[in-house]
Amino acid sequence: MATYKGLQGFSIQNVTSDPTTFITGQVWYNSTNKVFKVTTSGTNVPDSWATGGTMGTARYTLAGAGTQTAALGFGGWTGTPNSEKTATEEYNGSSWTNGGALPVAKRGLGGAGTQTAGLSFGGYLTGTGSFFATTEEYNGSSWTGGGNMANGRGYFGSCGTQTAALAAGKPNNPETATEEYNGSSWTAGGSFSTARESTAAAGTQTAALLFGGSPVPSNGQLTEEYDGSSWTNGGNLGTGRNSAMGTGTQTAGLCAGGNGDENGTELYDGTSWANSTNMSVNRRSCGAAGTQPATVVFAVNSPISGITEEFSLGNPATRTITTT
Repeated sequence: MATYKGLQGFSIQNVTSDPTTFITGQVWYNSTNKVFKVTTSGTNVPDSWATGGTMGTARYTLAGAGTQTAALGFGGWTGTPNSEKTATEEYNGSSWTNGGALPVAKRGLGGAGTQTAGLSFGGYLTGTGSFFATTEEYNGSSWTGGGNMANGRGYFGSCGTQTAALAAGKPNNPETATEEYNGSSWTAGGSFSTARESTAAAGTQTAALLFGGSPVPSNGQLTEEYDGSSWTNGGNLGTGRNSAMGTGTQTAGLCAGGNGDENGTELYDGTSWANSTNMSVNRRSCGAAGTQPATVVFAVNSPISGITEEFSLGNPATRTITTT
């Protein structure tokens, strides 16, 4: 039987990590991942972050929704008592403009939906020292009240759409409770397995991803997946963190920043997380929107600013060869 060496004149290289430069048609064996790989293009384009337009209102602990080219940022604060914000801003992929203000100033709130059909829920206000259970719906220009959650909560994982949103967890007395929104009212969802706070989330109401959380490091690497009724364990983050930003889907998620790795980025493939390119600015408790291939993160906690960065998924120029 013909061998690769007999046909090509040299053996397949055994490496522990993929090469960074390629020749089209090059084949190698990655002993770490235990797979053969082949170059399908001679160009290797790495993942990257690029600076975007700066928000008009500097803040952090805000919420985000939408896509990289049609994002929504709302709420937040400037780090001093009673400095919570009602400001809403809309991003077009290059610059931010003012949108309709939230009816109540708050921070640590949840966000879901799109720029023209956004959802704000929960949050915290220094002056009252309490967590909100209120919900607000955005139509592209103004906010109106929606159905209240059963429990006030803040600094929790949130994802989904205006008519199918998910809220998971709450701080101070960390809970495992989740609630689901149907466009008018909230109902109890399945409880996740490990109580923690300051988590990040991505995906949809019926296919969600919850990751990270306090305390770090014990809970900071945890990942759980939701199917619309129950949670199961997923692959751990490479670096434990809380207050991170999450975007994408259950099978193509992105985790950026957070306490524990404030400029780090990890990508999820439905099974495991892998390190990607670092952001240029350290961030935690900031806003994010978009997908794994095209994410936007906005606002910075220290020093507080409205700096924005945009993520682009690269092309590793390789294809995994499945063998039996």
